[in-house]
Amino acid sequence: MTAGLSSQIPLSLHRRGRPPLRQLWPDLLLGAVAALGLAPFGIWAATPVVLAILIWRLARVRAAAVFWHSLVAGFSWFALALFWIVEPFLVEPETYGWMAPFALMLMALGGALFWAIPAWAAAIWTRNWRSQAIGIAVALALSDWLRGWIFTGFPWALIGHIWIDTPVGQLAAWGGALGLTVFTMTLACLPTLLWRPHMTRIAGYLPAIFVMILTIGAAWAVGLARLASPAPPDTGKVVRIVQPNATQHLKWDPEWSQVFFDRLMDLSAEPGAHDLVIWPETAVNFLLEDATGLLPIMSQAAGAPLVMGIQRRDDSRYYNSLAVVDPGGEVSQTYDKFHLVPFGEYVPWGDLLARIGISAFAAQQGHGYSSGSGPKVIRTGDIPPFQPLICYEAIFPQHLRNLTSRPAWILQATNDAWFGNISGPYQHLAQARLRAIESGLPVARAANTGVSAMIDAKGRILDSLEMQVAGKMDVMLPGALPTTLWVRIGNLPLLILLSLVLFATLRIRRR
Repeated sequence: MTAGLSSQIPLSLHRRGRPPLRQLWPDLLLGAVAALGLAPFGIWAATPVVLAILIWRLARVRAAAVFWHSLVAGFSWFALALFWIVEPFLVEPETYGWMAPFALMLMALGGALFWAIPAWAAAIWTRNWRSQAIGIAVALALSDWLRGWIFTGFPWALIGHIWIDTPVGQLAAWGGALGLTVFTMTLACLPTLLWRPHMTRIAGYLPAIFVMILTIGAAWAVGLARLASPAPPDTGKVVRIVQPNATQHLKWDPEWSQVFFDRLMDLSAEPGAHDLVIWPETAVNFLLEDATGLLPIMSQAAGAPLVMGIQRRDDSRYYNSLAVVDPGGEVSQTYDKFHLVPFGEYVPWGDLLARIGISAFAAQQGHGYSSGSGPKVIRTGDIPPFQPLICYEAIFPQHLRNLTSRPAWILQATNDAWFGNISGPYQHLAQARLRAIESGLPVARAANTGVSAMIDAKGRILDSLEMQVAGKMDVMLPGALPTTLWVRIGNLPLLILLSLVLFATLRIRRR
């Protein structure tokens, strides 16, 4: 049977180890179209269909060719998904602008290796073309998970992220982001696994198309049922989220810094009943240690406890922090960001490299920030306890599980002005919604330039402030759902299942 199928495969695909360039351009197109499933495009149906075509192609070439085909497809996936990475270099284009295209190329190539190497490794150890399809799909799913951990992690533009804005995204309450990726790669495998070679070309795919539609429909129905289930009661606390629209190229300018500070104060002081005020990441241009005289004024403007993003100094160390200012103008608690952006907020071996003038790209104080002690839960007054996350930290689902006690909600303070206005802020917002689904906790999100939002425990946006708008919103803090299955068990069951499936494909070669 295998030999019969092999004879139907074009020799140009089947026999070549390193494919010529003319055979790689379809992969370039496939990767880019697949990425349209991610925010802000949201064409989710494109991704499983295109990945199914890619898996079909990869199942019919030798291992060396698998590497090149998947590398090209992965490159275009990440190039489109991460093109916002050029934005930070355009804040000061006269100094850093020349780096922008190199940054995008390197990021896209680095991400592509997370497709090419696992797919190639899986192809090496499988002989049957159907098992090769399964092995490659499993390897890509495992690589998605690994990307959230290795080299400090970067779980952005995961394959499963295409479902966040659909009812299927609710499956993350049981399987997390990895579960959504596994679901997607399962769909992508179906046309190869269910193809009927004895039927005509179109009819041979009909069983797979039917099963794909049925599987998506079942997942959609499960998601709709969860969304329709009774919501927990609100906490009774009103949160005021302030968005000053402090654009990055003006944020640290002395004159504009005063404008943005006055804007924060005025928006915080506007009439309206509220129990807590939230300012975004690095909301002010001064250090916490230098703010002693201003804290009572800020507290008076807020009219309630204030959580603000601010930098602080401890001896020679600097931290990207959140400070809780009580109604009396005293700092009752601080939280230091612990998962920092490599090269953006810190540089590896920073103390050594600082001697030759190399410092972190985004840090405004010292040569880079120091890392905080880790995840924590903050309690202040009669406000339900919350877990603070600063910007980048919210893309890591594992930080939701490393707590000694469960919070009632998540507070994310962020400065998405670094990401531009097209895709980066919306992808970041989507991941905050995914954290809500995974944890069963609402998320209050304060962003300098947007998108600020209140997200309920099922990942739905209850209220928001759009990009490049200065304003505030007073919104009731939603209640939390019971602890989700994913929080209780994490990714371990899925990782074991994927490992067993991968092992089964390897057994085929040994037989």
